[in-house]
Amino acid sequence: MGREIQVTRAGDYRFFARWRSDPFFFDPLGALNNLQFTGADFLADKNVCGIVLEVPNSNLGTQRVGLWARTLIGVDGSLIQEDRGALPQQAVFLVGAKRDIYLSGEPADDDRFVSVFAHSLEPTGGYAPEEAKRVARTLLPDVLSYDPTRPAAFPSNGRTFTDDAADVFLAVLTNGKVTEDKVGPRADLLGEFPYLGRRTTTCANYQRP
Repeated sequence: MGREIQVTRAGDYRFFARWRSDPFFFDPLGALNNLQFTGADFLADKNVCGIVLEVPNSNLGTQRVGLWARTLIGVDGSLIQEDRGALPQQAVFLVGAKRDIYLSGEPADDDRFVSVFAHSLEPTGGYAPEEAKRVARTLLPDVLSYDPTRPAAFPSNGRTFTDDAADVFLAVLTNGKVTEDKVGPRADLLGEFPYLGRRTTTCANYQRP
């Protein structure tokens, strides 16, 4: 059931990787139903292979940094980038080949996707073309901005497990017309490392909608 917590330590660093309950909270079925949210958290009984790396703020310096992560898979003896991200739900703006190019790329090249994001924002939020481009630039490059000298709080400075990132995204997507999905943070979060709740009893392997 994933109750044993095995932590690897190296100085001030701590690392954990194991199946745990998914800390992300959202109503994706409501999103697919024309943003008609019911407050049902589809992810409440789901698990993820949680990877948690704890790094002291002091090791990040005193200047704002941009954080992002990527997933590599082995293909014919080489590691290929399959996915990447930092801000929540960014890939919904992309389909087909553009989505694949985005997920295999790096934030340094994200300016090429501004027009793609803007094109999606115009109908969903009723943005005028130039305003849609301005908003798209606030979403790109896809990095999580963090000032180690200040408390974490999404979207201005990093992100905690209880920050409602989905609500922030909805407000941007709809230009303020929809500001919440009525789902709150997970109640099973731990107060200490690795913070993620224990693995649930239902299916452990799934793909987020």
